Order: sequence, then C-alpha cells, then structure tokens
Amino acid sequence: MAHRRIGQEALFPRESRRSSLDEIADLIDWSPIEARLSVVYAAPRGEASWPPLALFRALLLAVWHDLSDVRLAEALEDRASFRRFCGFARTEATPERTAFVRFRRELLRHGLDQTLFDLITAQLRRRAVQVKTGTLVDASVVGAARRDDAEAGWAGHSRRKAVHGYKVHVGADADTALVEQLAVTPGNVHDGNHGESALPPDPGEVYADSAYRGRRFAAAVQARGGTPRIAAVGVWAQPDPASQREAERWLAERNRSIHRIRARVEKIFGTWKRSYGFRRMRWRGLANAHLQARLTATAYNLTRTANLLTTG
Repeated sequence: MAHRRIGQEALFPRESRRSSLDEIADLIDWSPIEARLSVVYAAPRGEASWPPLALFRALLLAVWHDLSDVRLAEALEDRASFRRFCGFARTEATPERTAFVRFRRELLRHGLDQTLFDLITAQLRRRAVQVKTGTLVDASVVGAARRDDAEAGWAGHSRRKAVHGYKVHVGADADTALVEQLAVTPGNVHDGNHGESALPPDPGEVYADSAYRGRRFAAAVQARGGTPRIAAVGVWAQPDPASQREAERWLAERNRSIHRIRARVEKIFGTWKRSYGFRRMRWRGLANAHLQARLTATAYNLTRTANLLTTG
C-alpha cells in the first residue's frame, strides 16, 4: 500500500504572520496519529494513496469551515494556509473529492475514528487540564442526512417540532469545556438511559439536567468514583405553606448552582451547530454519525485548546 510523497518541491516562503492553523498544527505531536493512520489506503487499486495524515487534517478543515467534499477539494487547491496545514507545496496536486469519500470509508473500516479522537484528546488534556474537578454531561439532537435513514430515530420535544435524527451525548471537562467522551444514538433514546456512555473514567462532580435523574445514571457516576450533581424537579415538604415555600426556595437555589456550571456545555453544542454546520448529519447511518461527531469534537478540542493557551 504505497502512499504518495507530498511537500517535496520547494515550499513557498512562510508568511511572516502565523495563521491560526499554524498554531493548531503545533499544539500536538502528530507522529502517533500518523502511525495509526499508516494502515489506511484511500486510493483506487493500483494507484498510490494520498498521505493519510494530510487527508485527516483536510477533514478537520472541512469541519472548521463547514465544507462539503467538493468545496474542500477546491479550497485545498486555492488556499495557501490550507495547503500548508495539510503538508502540500505550492504547485503540487491536491486530492479530488472522491479521495475524502474513500478515506472516511477506510477510517470506519479500521475503526480509527474513536482511536484518533482518544489520541488527540489525551494530548490536549495534558496541555490544558491542570486538575480534574468535574464533568458536564448533556445531549443534543442532530437531524439525519436523509429522511430514509433507517438507523435514525424521532426525537420528540414538548415545545419544539419532533426531529428525525441522532442524539449526540457529550461529556466535557467542567473547567476547560474540552470534550472528553461522546457517543451517538438514534434520536429516540432517552438521555438518562445512555448518559453513562458520555462519562470519562475520572468524572469528578458530574453536572447534568433533570433528564439524568434516576438510579441508573447516578450509579454509573459513582462506579467511576464521581459524585452526581443532577438538577431536581421536586422536593418533599410538609403540607403547610411556610414549609412548601422554604422547600421551593431551597430547590431553586440548589438547581441554580447546578445550572450555572452545567450551562457551559450548551456553548459546545452552540459552537458545533452555529460555526461547524452540525445541525444535520452529512452522511447516513449510525457509524457515519459517530465519525462526524468525533471529527467535530476533535476539531473543536483543537481550537478550544489553542484559545485556552492563548488567553491563559
């Protein structure tokens, strides 16, 4: 399985001002990622494949800029910062759109989407997370690519129109908002019944809304050594008005302290949907939904870490 060699001609002079992509490229050691990608051969039989790391970085560009395969191929051909991020020199050829289709298929065939997310996230955590104090857990519904996606499910809501799609369950660090764990299910899966799939091994205090109340999720948190901090919907009180008012005041104050921290996870989904076009899946099927979610989380974690290190 031969891979092409890129960047061999004289690279164009680096711009005096570094771009944000240059900062992101320097965040981690890419050699472990390149090593795990070495098994990927994303080319028609008999042809040399594009370097897998270059294709993987190109998929991150597609997330950051909400690009289709066609637009990504065009952007790689035209934009110097994109070429430099992926390792292409000024005048050499860049991948056509079908290369990205084959590459995604190979990522799934080798089960590398989870592996790459874990490798990159582990490096970013070492750089950004000083002391683990807590985890934010939540889920968001993302529409299916097509109405005939049989693996998606209908997610109903009391105040909004039902959505046919998938539910993305996320566990993020409470301080840095880096995504540490995620899972994707059909949209009709209840948050609390699958929330444990979003828990990292060391969750600390786990902040979640009332959808996660119940013994199952609490037991999963405690089994990992964590402490559940779940918003409540009611509290027992004596039947007299004074006791009820006091109970309501206590409940509101308790939930307010939880929601003040838990609300940080909403910004993660907001960034994904507003900036990365993650309102709808690009491809059909649960496996492809996992791939898109992990690529999105990886791209988000890279930019989030870059911002934390710049402002910190």
